[in-house]
Amino acid sequence: MHKKPEILNRHMVAESRLFRVESIDLRFSNGVERTYERLVPGGSGAVMMVALLDDETIALIREYGGGVEDYTLTLPKGAVDLGESMRDACNRELQEEIGFAAREFIYLKKMSLSPSYMRGGIDVVLARDLYPSKLEGDEPEPLELVEWKLKDLTELYGRDDFNEGRAIGALAVAVEYLNGRFEGTPL
Repeated sequence: MHKKPEILNRHMVAESRLFRVESIDLRFSNGVERTYERLVPGGSGAVMMVALLDDETIALIREYGGGVEDYTLTLPKGAVDLGESMRDACNRELQEEIGFAAREFIYLKKMSLSPSYMRGGIDVVLARDLYPSKLEGDEPEPLELVEWKLKDLTELYGRDDFNEGRAIGALAVAVEYLNGRFEGTPL
């Protein structure tokens, strides 16, 4: 196992409404020194839900992605508000984004988004036993709920508009859980 590098210095180099960029000076065990820059998350984290509308169907959303300048299919997700539990954040985001709440939540995995450039990640949660319940969200336009059969995931993976790596990873882990090959923890 490699010894972690020594942190020599760290400071904030830029901040915007959404992002903070931190510079970190490191010394590796072989004496080499490097400066890394990374995005530092604000807030209390983020969640992404694989929401089962029934035993065979997941809920996707179609929303505009400013980073890719196009509409994409993805999973419901959002920030955990300050003082909010992960379970409450999941339920709130589901109600805001797909118009359903859930009675059962299974924590699956914390996923890194880009370990070289981002400190934060996203927590993947399976949501089951859904029922209609809607809350007003903060999206600039209504999100479209797209129902997708689990048996058709190969087709989904091949679509050009389903390209978010964390959604693909979340679905892969959820399928392994549903098939009894991956452990989860009830929330």
